[in-house]
Amino acid sequence: MSSWTAPAHGRAPLHVVQLLGGGGAGTGPHVRSLSEGLVARGVRVTVGAAPPAERRYRFTTAGARFVPVTARTTFAALGTVADLCADADLVHAHGMRAGLLAALALRRRRTPLVVTWHARSTAPGPRAHARRLIEHGVARAASVVLATTSDLVDRARGRGARDARLAPVALPPCRTPEDGAGGRKLRAELGAVGRPLLVAEAGLDRSQTPGLLLAAAHAWRRRNPQPLLALAGDGPERSALQRRIDREGLPVRLVGRGTGTGALLADADVALLVARWAGRAPLAEEALRRGVPLVATAVGGVPEVVGGAAVLVPYGDPRALGAAVDALLADPDRRAALAVAGRARAATWPTEDTTVAQVLSVYDELTAATTS
Repeated sequence: MSSWTAPAHGRAPLHVVQLLGGGGAGTGPHVRSLSEGLVARGVRVTVGAAPPAERRYRFTTAGARFVPVTARTTFAALGTVADLCADADLVHAHGMRAGLLAALALRRRRTPLVVTWHARSTAPGPRAHARRLIEHGVARAASVVLATTSDLVDRARGRGARDARLAPVALPPCRTPEDGAGGRKLRAELGAVGRPLLVAEAGLDRSQTPGLLLAAAHAWRRRNPQPLLALAGDGPERSALQRRIDREGLPVRLVGRGTGTGALLADADVALLVARWAGRAPLAEEALRRGVPLVATAVGGVPEVVGGAAVLVPYGDPRALGAAVDALLADPDRRAALAVAGRARAATWPTEDTTVAQVLSVYDELTAATTS
């Protein structure tokens, strides 16, 4: 539990700026939850993020002040962040883009900087080199790096972080009107009545992941009844992937990300997390909370998050992925056991309250050091 207490009479409350980058990897919900918890404990919170983030996550309804900030590293953005942080007691950046902006804006100030590493890039070639340089700069500029998985802690230390700590975030459960009867209605709309429904999520781009899912679908195409894979995602390769689905007769439906994983998981039989790297993936966490059996690639922080409550397969092997799903569909007892294990595993994860308490203890440590 944090040692932080409300300010003494006549003393201004702690002012913390939460800076948000792209908002992926569960970052937006985490910042929303963190802001609400901090405000409830007497902290003055300002959130800097792109305008769509406020419309989606409603930071102001959590009691925070919102200031629009682009995630692009431009002189205008740097000026906005510098002004935003002028009277901050501490700045907490989430993600690499936000961390870079904060590091540049605070380079001549003694304001403590906390950066949470929620994810890592898997981009190849020149982009990987550029990302490595940014990670070095952000790691060294941060007073403390909080990493959501152990492999990210190691990565931050390898990039030169003076203080890197494991700080798993609690992603709020997804509540959706599609639960119960609504979930069955969505299942009917997808054409999955009387047949197993599989759920996955991926960007429909030139990455390897969508192709792996389509290749794996051949393994369960021969099952009777034939399972349907609902693949949530958008991207420039959507049309090309749909043509492949049609050409190969694959039991796959492409649905937009706007449908939401909570809605898709409401009545799903199996969830698939297929990624080159993942940490605390929202789809995986939501599946385990709901007791939906999960097949996931054994990458990044996934094994650490799911423990023995999921079937793990190597990334890049569609045969292993297809065989794992096929075997799970053929074994209702195994699915039932995974459902129980998933809910039990989810009960061990940090809560939103414990996450706020851990973060507050870091803030307390850093702000006490600057005033002593």
